[in-house]
This record gives sequence, structure tokens and C-alpha cells, in this order.
Amino acid sequence: MAEQRTRVEIGFGIGQALSVKLTDAELKDFRKAVEAGNGWYDLETDDGTVALNLATVVFVRAHSGAPSIGFSG
Repeated sequence: MAEQRTRVEIGFGIGQALSVKLTDAELKDFRKAVEAGNGWYDLETDDGTVALNLATVVFVRAHSGAPSIGFSG
């Protein structure tokens, strides 16, 4: 069975964000690298490898896996 992936948004200081899907282990490894905060990090995604300059990352948002349809009250 394939490991579940969570949608993660990575925000940069220039106002842009990158949306990727990561496993829990991949997200944990990436968060550690961001906390170290220097150098480049090769993030493996379904679409290929993305090289990120960790000094430019300003936020990492992992979405809860809860699906939402329409408006919630």
C-alpha cells in the first residue's frame, strides 16, 4: 500500500509559494533542513526534483488531511 501524501505549501520571502505533496517522513526531513536554514535542499516530488534555497523559505504549511467540500459553517 502506498504511503499517504500530505499537501504542503512552501512560502518564500518574495511572496510566492510552491505546493507539493510529501509523505510524513519527507516532510519531517524537509522541516529539519529548513530549521538548519542554510544551503540548498533537493526536494523529490512526483514531478521531479526541486532545488530550494533554504535561506529564502519563510513558511511551511502542511494541510490537515480532512477533506472539505463547499462551505463549512
